[in-house]
Amino acid sequence: MDENINLLLVEDEATLAMIIKDTLEDQGFNIVLAKDGEEGLEAFLKNRPDVLVTDVMMPKMDGFELVRRVREMDKTTPILVLTARSAVKDVVEGFEIGANDYLKKPFGMQELIVRIKSLLHRAFMEKSEEVTAFEIGNYSFDSVSQVLRYGDSSEELSHRESEILKRLISNRDQVTETKGLLLDLWGDDDFFNGRSLHVFITKLRGKLSKDERIRIINVRGIGYKLIVTDVK
Repeated sequence: MDENINLLLVEDEATLAMIIKDTLEDQGFNIVLAKDGEEGLEAFLKNRPDVLVTDVMMPKMDGFELVRRVREMDKTTPILVLTARSAVKDVVEGFEIGANDYLKKPFGMQELIVRIKSLLHRAFMEKSEEVTAFEIGNYSFDSVSQVLRYGDSSEELSHRESEILKRLISNRDQVTETKGLLLDLWGDDDFFNGRSLHVFITKLRGKLSKDERIRIINVRGIGYKLIVTDVK
């Protein structure tokens, strides 16, 4: 890597933690270790890492709660969740609270490295984007604060919802391909992730339902299209 990246690894399995630490240090990362969620939160506040990698099942504070606490004060630091869980609802929960990606155990070290580098690249590209405020129908949306407004009411979207909506609005009236969304935001376009994406699309449809002109259309086998139609 061209420059050292500060990475916080929160993992209660000591042997696995050391394997990951040694592997990533060989790749030029600076690693800070924490053995549970409470220690991880303290280390995050102290070190402000460039990327956070955390296990889910841990003592004192689990990974989901750690991500939730971090996202209350930091919306942008990339977060990768390591999990033995495979149910769609568990993965969706992780994305809802602000995780950027997940990796199911057991995993290969090379895959972990690729996922981390992909997250860092996407974070860099997002910071370079100039357009952060959008208008869609009677809604306004700020992709930095992740706030969706309708009249006097406002709602903070999850990180995953915000990323999907930003892409749909930017590509308004055109098909946003499912494959592109999955590769960009999930890192893998497999069936499992496709189901997770559909859950988020359904949630966004509900959040945009106050303006009946707005629709997110499913273009079967290709992707989704956000349109605003005139009500007759």
